[in-house]
Amino acid sequence: MTDNKELLAKVSDVTTETEYFSPIPHGYKKGKTKYVIVMGTVMSGLGKGIFSSCLAKLMKDKGIKVAPIKLEGYLNIDSGTLNPFRHGEVFVLDDGMECDMDLGTYERMLNQDLSRSNFSTSGQIYSDVLNKERHGDYLGRDVQMIPHITGEVKLKLRRLAMQSDSDVVFVEIGGTVGDLENAFYIEAMRELAYEEGPGSCCFVALTYILAPKTLGEQKSKAAQLGIRELMEKGIQPDIIACRADNEVSETVRQKISVFSNVPFEDVFSMHDSDSIYKIPEMLKDSAIDTEVIKKLGLEVKQNSSHEAKNWSLWQNLTNKIDKQTHEITIGITGKYTSVRDSYASIINALEHAEIALGCKVNIQWIEVTDINQDNVASQLSEVDGIIVPGGFGVRGTEGKIECIRYARENNMPYLGLCLGFQMAVVEFARNVCGISNANSSEIDANCKAVIDILPEQKKIEGLGGNMRLGGRNIEIKKGTNADKLFGGKESVRLRFRHRYEVDPAYIEQLEKEGLTFSGKAPDQPIMQILEISDHPFFMGTQAHPCLTSRPLRPDRFFLGLVAASRKCKYNDESLPSAIEAVKALFE
Repeated sequence: MTDNKELLAKVSDVTTETEYFSPIPHGYKKGKTKYVIVMGTVMSGLGKGIFSSCLAKLMKDKGIKVAPIKLEGYLNIDSGTLNPFRHGEVFVLDDGMECDMDLGTYERMLNQDLSRSNFSTSGQIYSDVLNKERHGDYLGRDVQMIPHITGEVKLKLRRLAMQSDSDVVFVEIGGTVGDLENAFYIEAMRELAYEEGPGSCCFVALTYILAPKTLGEQKSKAAQLGIRELMEKGIQPDIIACRADNEVSETVRQKISVFSNVPFEDVFSMHDSDSIYKIPEMLKDSAIDTEVIKKLGLEVKQNSSHEAKNWSLWQNLTNKIDKQTHEITIGITGKYTSVRDSYASIINALEHAEIALGCKVNIQWIEVTDINQDNVASQLSEVDGIIVPGGFGVRGTEGKIECIRYARENNMPYLGLCLGFQMAVVEFARNVCGISNANSSEIDANCKAVIDILPEQKKIEGLGGNMRLGGRNIEIKKGTNADKLFGGKESVRLRFRHRYEVDPAYIEQLEKEGLTFSGKAPDQPIMQILEISDHPFFMGTQAHPCLTSRPLRPDRFFLGLVAASRKCKYNDESLPSAIEAVKALFE
């Protein structure tokens, strides 16, 4: 009788001759890449992405090459049309992929750019399978959830393994084990472990330990039931990470260990931390990374000198947390402020600047829908600087314009992102250039459109089709604040997600009155950075620089805003200006 491994080894692409259907990329070597699969139980929002990215970081620090992938259950092809109120921010990768905010967590923690290969939805999986069926790729077979849909999931993981040449692929499955839309992902992981063989996959279950205030103790029954559901699907967890407000007690961990067949030493407490950047140390102290390496047989891949160097850099960062000498308040003037995840990357970028500058940043959330000329001063009375973030649609735009006017006229440090850049142009056109009905054509079709869709974009059809998405180079104008902020670089690369631009017909008039466009698209009249030179800090960009801010490499726009706000608040001559502070950090 033919051995299962031999038969599986012969299978590549599609065949009708065997039930061992599993499409495998040509050249793929089983066992070369290992897989860490992270799933959640009890409820969503436990921080699977944070846990997975922190564990991946620890392994990368050891010299082990890692590649993450997020598998989402929804049928959307990408995250581009999701409402921020329902799903949080849309994170944009350099290649233009609009994806889940967890990809931002991976990029920040691993300090590496990801691509569309690192993100998948059920919609992508189903589309790929149906396209193959229409092309006759399945040789007359009836197309089913098993083996074809699950096979496509495994194919995506194996392709990522080959493309990234990684030692370990970290697979995060969105939602929870009990979600109907995730069932085929979980089945695909069971099949993957079976096909790849013993020691190839490490399953991590992230669960939640309840602690009802009325009882005054931690209760593990919900966690036990969630883990049971995972085991009923044929998956035995190797590691269980217990999320909780406070450290999970030894008694609770013992109960979960007995119930789940997981050794007590592999049941970890993952209690709350005041900064996600402290979580890698929590995992390291618990030796989770060591356990995973042992289970996957990766000891020979470790590089102790590499680990010591990287861990030293990380400790230098975490040692600065909570050691600030100054304190400021930044107002985020947006229209999705009731859902903090809508601005997750902005929050992270401010934290990066806070740590680097040793200046505590408090965030004040300011809903702009009802702000007007009469109440804007009182609404901004307690902040030292403001950010006007991106957004789509008409609601709240007049409130944003009033906030920008107030910041410009009162020397309050200002940073405009995407829509914040566009509204700064509108505000300046109205109140400085005297174009009374200046606006964006997105907001008012009958206005004098200083912000409009450029002719070349209008030719592109379809919702989202005319968006400028992903990484673009920005040409920096010499002698400007942007030039000084970026240390004299001729060009910088940032990420975009917008479709409206400054109408070139108004550029000369705007600049004549004192608005400087200090960054533009190479060889095109597309303005991408603006500034006012005789202001403590007034800058805007069509880009979303928060998407590329990293804890070990803070974004310079955010550093400038925080430094300028600090100097304006304390009015201390010994404090450096925005430009001086940023320059000192990167010398």
